[in-house]
Amino acid sequence: MTKREIVELVSRKAHLTKKAGEEAVDVFLAEVGRVLAKGEKVVLSGFGTFRVISMKGKTVKIPNTEKLVTIKTHRSPRFTPGKTLKRQVAR
Repeated sequence: MTKREIVELVSRKAHLTKKAGEEAVDVFLAEVGRVLAKGEKVVLSGFGTFRVISMKGKTVKIPNTEKLVTIKTHRSPRFTPGKTLKRQVAR
């Protein structure tokens, strides 16, 4: 499912114009990103939890070329599904 399809679905189900539906989806995604950028987590009951983890820097070898590449320390988003979502997917 693409963002465009989500906008169409939200617009139809919430009886909104496509522009209003797109704005609602954009605001939601922007706020989730803003909260994660601050290092906080986003909990959507039944759906899951978005959080940020810190990844340590390391040096890795690229298999084909044997070249060593350094990966810097960085933060990365993670998602943990909730019970309801797990049950829906398991069916």
